[in-house]
Amino acid sequence: MKGKQYSVKVYDTSVEDEEKFISFFEANFPLFKDHLIVIHGELSDKVRDYLTRKPLTFVQDVDIPKARSQKEVEMDLETQKSAQIEHQKRIEEQFAKLSSRLENNLRVIDNMIRSGQELNIEGDLLLLGRVNSGATINISGNLIVTHVIEGLVKGYGNFMMVSNSPKATILFHDREVDSSALVSKLNKIEIIDDEIVITQVLKGE
Repeated sequence: MKGKQYSVKVYDTSVEDEEKFISFFEANFPLFKDHLIVIHGELSDKVRDYLTRKPLTFVQDVDIPKARSQKEVEMDLETQKSAQIEHQKRIEEQFAKLSSRLENNLRVIDNMIRSGQELNIEGDLLLLGRVNSGATINISGNLIVTHVIEGLVKGYGNFMMVSNSPKATILFHDREVDSSALVSKLNKIEIIDDEIVITQVLKGE
């Protein structure tokens, strides 16, 4: 597809008095002959005929995107930055709370578990990397994984906490977890009343 971009001068107006409207454009025709005139509201046949005869280029009731000022752009960027900082703060608070519960011989791993690797963990694990397809984790305690899981995880603790991982294969106390339900930024897996329960701890944004 081929296209061209043009810079167009736009004049926004409305017709409150037909005679004054026509007189204004009659007197200032040289100024507006190269403008796109955007008219909001009613447009009578008399005014329409006048604009067509002059000729003046016009459209009716069309919203033209307006350029934002530098100050508006900076304010938007500042708002987005503040939202990102607040979101990151909430994530850190959630992990701080969860990490405080990992007291059973806690182990922390800060790297990816690659395809073909198998981890056998006695106690609790805080994994700060992803679990690739073809990797396996066997853990006797509680588990928190901060990145996506695409491999196999078998856990026997009180809970698991995993990120959005719809491709994961997870067995919790030898019961398969419905990975399609792991849709949030952070999901808690536990057994309540002899049933696997998945709770959205932190929704994605």
